[in-house]
Amino acid sequence: DKIKAEHYIPAFDEGMKQQNEAIQAIVNNTEAPTFANTIEALENSGELLARVGAVFFNLTEAVSSDSLQQISEIISPKLTQHSDEIMMNAKLFERVKAVYAQKESSGLSGEQKMLLEETYKSFVRSGANLNEEQKTKLKELNSKLSSLTLKYGQNLLADNNGYKLVIENEADLAGLPDGVKAAAAEEAKNQNEAGKWVFTLDRSSIFTFLTYSEKRELRQKIYEEYATRCNHNNATDNKNLIDSIINLRLAKAQILGYPTFAAYVLEENMSKNPENVFNLLNKLWTPAIAKAKNELADMQKLADKEGANFKLESWDWFYYAEKVRKEKYDLDEEMLRPYFKLE
Repeated sequence: DKIKAEHYIPAFDEGMKQQNEAIQAIVNNTEAPTFANTIEALENSGELLARVGAVFFNLTEAVSSDSLQQISEIISPKLTQHSDEIMMNAKLFERVKAVYAQKESSGLSGEQKMLLEETYKSFVRSGANLNEEQKTKLKELNSKLSSLTLKYGQNLLADNNGYKLVIENEADLAGLPDGVKAAAAEEAKNQNEAGKWVFTLDRSSIFTFLTYSEKRELRQKIYEEYATRCNHNNATDNKNLIDSIINLRLAKAQILGYPTFAAYVLEENMSKNPENVFNLLNKLWTPAIAKAKNELADMQKLADKEGANFKLESWDWFYYAEKVRKEKYDLDEEMLRPYFKLE
């Protein structure tokens, strides 16, 4: 609560300064590279930077503001450049490689070996083995990606925060639980709409509304706003950004020796490669579609029984899924009486 917006950039700058000093101490160490004076020292560098980042980025994700977004625009490219300078530092990588070459003979514990392997891999995957021309190109790509992905997130946040469904007639709250209505009334107060009810595109708000609201036209309205965020050909439209990000990621992957960005990312995941991902998805696809169609049939049957004269659409799914769940699985008192001593 004592941290103000103007504190962040000086704190980030000091954190980067301290880490650079620690890196220089590692690089300039005249002793032979060891796990302690290279890997462990590297792992412990940047403590202040990590602490500042943990506070700042948690806040920007949870309760962002115009001032925090402005700071993000300034600090994100700085952090990207800072990371690139460390991970593509030839002298530092030489010391890491020297320790890595002795990993089987240096008596390291299992945990130390894991840290050594992850450190070495992170350098390689960050471009440490590239020539100087490739490193320069990769830095340019990383800088552009940093700016574009930040802009993408800001556009999404702006569209998310820029919409509210304002309900003035209490009859339009039909089906909503009392707690949901109370939360919507509180949100209305916060948005200078006192005496009304406000629902937003935040997941806790929209999906609760979609699940319980009996007003189909309102479900459609808020659902379509959610589904078309950043796709309105305006200042916050993300289509061109997506195209640029895809191409920059492809270029980055290919410089690092991977055919696609998916291949680059998945190497560090359990699936290891795109082929394994598609094999799994294709195995799931047929039974998943069959299950979804069965669920949809149950929902349509219930809707028809209630007199609905329409084919279910996306904005109906949560509402009728909840109705089917209650019909099939909710246990009332009479059903429980034989199994429990109910007074």
